Amino acid sequence: MSFRLCFPKINISGPGALAEVPAELEMRGYKRPLIVTDAILCELGVVNPLIEALKERAIVPTVFSDVVPNPTVALVEAGYRMLTANRCDSIICVGGGSPIDTGKGIRILSANPGPITLYNGVGKVAKAGLFLIAVNTTAGTAAEVTSNAVITDTVNKIKMVIIDSNSIPDISVNDPEMMLGIPAGTTAATGMDALTHAIEAYVAKGAHVLTDHAALEAIRIITQWLPRAVADGSNLEAREMMAYGQFIAGLAFNNAGLGYVHAMAHQPGAMRDLPHGVCNAILLPIVCEFNRPHAKERYARIADVMGVDIANLDVEAASRAAINAIRALSKQVGIPKGFSEFGVTADELPTWVEKAQKDPCAPGNPVAMTDEQVLALYKAAL
Repeated sequence: MSFRLCFPKINISGPGALAEVPAELEMRGYKRPLIVTDAILCELGVVNPLIEALKERAIVPTVFSDVVPNPTVALVEAGYRMLTANRCDSIICVGGGSPIDTGKGIRILSANPGPITLYNGVGKVAKAGLFLIAVNTTAGTAAEVTSNAVITDTVNKIKMVIIDSNSIPDISVNDPEMMLGIPAGTTAATGMDALTHAIEAYVAKGAHVLTDHAALEAIRIITQWLPRAVADGSNLEAREMMAYGQFIAGLAFNNAGLGYVHAMAHQPGAMRDLPHGVCNAILLPIVCEFNRPHAKERYARIADVMGVDIANLDVEAASRAAINAIRALSKQVGIPKGFSEFGVTADELPTWVEKAQKDPCAPGNPVAMTDEQVLALYKAAL
């Protein structure tokens, strides 16, 4: 059986990594980048050092700062119009998953005919498009390293998952100094998103020796450092370790695949505009509990790297301990207990089931689910 690995050509990581971005553009001759970001990061001044550093090298950026959580088809189209109107020759995404996914969508339209809805699914992007640098400001989505772009189709009320190696950024940047001061709630949600990536990748049908080590190391790092990052947002070491943990989790799932946690989490995100990381965190132990009997040895190993002493436990008990450890970590960092805390009611859930079953992430799950089983898990997540 052959394996495929896909990731950015270059990654720049560590404190001060952002400062290297202007030189990367200059050496390639790019002069008019579109910066894709959000208004909050602009207001906080996070983007200003990059803009000034670009101007010092006679690189003139255009800033598209309209990105919102759960970016939409209309948002991608608006960004593409700004790109063409200003004759931009490259793209720099600055932010978490939403700005980076938006930038990926804009990049697709720069070389492929619209609308962006044509590319929902796997392997539909024929051309890579403009040179893309993704600067990650959160430790969670790993959008800077993956082939995925998640865009909400508000007409059909679904989260499209565009999966294609042509969506992977040319350069990814993880500068933990940009992550200092992120609110505790956001830190917890994005961190649990990263943990979900690692766990789903480790038990996915596509898991293999080239992804297993990354997934397990990501689980270990995130379990150890996420509570510290949540407790003290100014802890640079915690921010740096979380940046590394989420990055290698991205390497793992980008090549092994995901599963029903993501397939099911995309629906409340699309229907209710709920935070993606929180949706994943709520569903993670519930879906893992369903999957556990089909991957006991793997869940036992997850318990081990999460710090559970499994020396005197059999595989059954050790695998159950993994679920308990996930629940304990989620509680420790303050994740809501269920969707009912957001006003979701049981009568909404059946409409989510069909869309979850069609989600591109679902086939990666270690075991298939019936509609009835998916619905039961949604009910358990209330």
